[in-house]
Amino acid sequence: MAHLNFTEQRQAAAAGLKLLLRISLREFNEGGLKFRAMSLVYTSLLALAPLLAVSFSILKAFGVHNQIQALLTELLAPLRGNAQEVTDKIITFVDNIQVGVLGFVGFLTLFYTAVSLLEQVEECFNHIWRVAKPRSLYRRFSDYLSVIMIGPVLLFSGLGIAASMTSTALVQRLIALEPFGTVYYLAGLILPYVLMIAAFTFVYAFIPNTPVKLRPALIGGVCAGLVWKATGFIFAVFIVDSAQYSAIYSGFAVILVAMIWLYLSWLILLLGGVMTFYIQFPHYLSYASRSPRLSIRSQEQLGLLLMHLIGRQYLQGGAACTLQSLSETINMPWEPVAALLACLQQHGLVVVIDGDTKTYRPAHDTDTILLRDIIRAIRSDGDQPALQATDSLQALFSELDGSIGAVLQERNLRELVSAKIAALPTTPT
Repeated sequence: MAHLNFTEQRQAAAAGLKLLLRISLREFNEGGLKFRAMSLVYTSLLALAPLLAVSFSILKAFGVHNQIQALLTELLAPLRGNAQEVTDKIITFVDNIQVGVLGFVGFLTLFYTAVSLLEQVEECFNHIWRVAKPRSLYRRFSDYLSVIMIGPVLLFSGLGIAASMTSTALVQRLIALEPFGTVYYLAGLILPYVLMIAAFTFVYAFIPNTPVKLRPALIGGVCAGLVWKATGFIFAVFIVDSAQYSAIYSGFAVILVAMIWLYLSWLILLLGGVMTFYIQFPHYLSYASRSPRLSIRSQEQLGLLLMHLIGRQYLQGGAACTLQSLSETINMPWEPVAALLACLQQHGLVVVIDGDTKTYRPAHDTDTILLRDIIRAIRSDGDQPALQATDSLQALFSELDGSIGAVLQERNLRELVSAKIAALPTTPT
């Protein structure tokens, strides 16, 4: 029995790994992650120096600016011997930027260049999370300002406090004793992984313009952080230590290798965001394509179901239905739900009472909303070109359209919600 359970667990793990690989490849190709990672490399090269300059100026006021070089060295560690060289060049370039003499307009330009990187990252994560609307201008200003100005201060202050505590006489005596010495050594080995996982988790929970649960963000952060560390080791062994790049590209080899590592880092970050999304919304895994395409029959059924849920909440006096609550209730991705709601809104069947949270209620009293109008609204949505057909076909088209009224007659939404409607007759297939 134990052997059977182990075999089943191994098969389930293999199936899960295969599914994850398939989803990652689909997002890499169909989702365009490879091109978005490339665009982030380009944006990073433009915004890295301004971002570090703004952060460096703020950190200097708090006296913790010396920690930034150690962090850059850690992030560029997979470059091996070139890591210190690249770090020194970046720090030298940042030191040469005299923020104090830029003036107000120059500082705003510098700040906007730094913020543009965060905007690009948010756009990539919104694409992963199927969010069409970015942050408002006010939220972008407040959220990005807190990340750029407060985040580095808290991070480097914590690192500085931790470093200063280890230099005290009491801590040194504790380290000399066992098992405190072993614990301190292990903590030093684990701390870089913990910081990297915490950074990835923060990005997954904060950057998308949609609520992200902590558990999926943490799982995505753990996986992405460990993959980033493992990829860095492999990258250092097979790429950086290879003499072919130096022989071919000579002095440009350092720049090329740094850009490749930057691309891989962004790609790992985005793929971790994909994993976080699918952990929070596992029903997306059952669809063959990234954006599910419903049949006409499924759209009609979904339209009736949405009107039923919205009408029921309205009649019971409960909280109005939101796009997210409707999607979770029917276990359906919100793209087709949002498309159906937009169709129903366009035909005057539902109204939006809160544009920010996408809250819906019936546009009229449920007695006046006929079920046949719901079906006709869905069938008539989109372009309706004049088709050139024979008289017999036109008569057939009219007969099909009339069958809706013949079946549904005067049945309305209140009857459907109140469960007083009789079962609809089935038609042979």
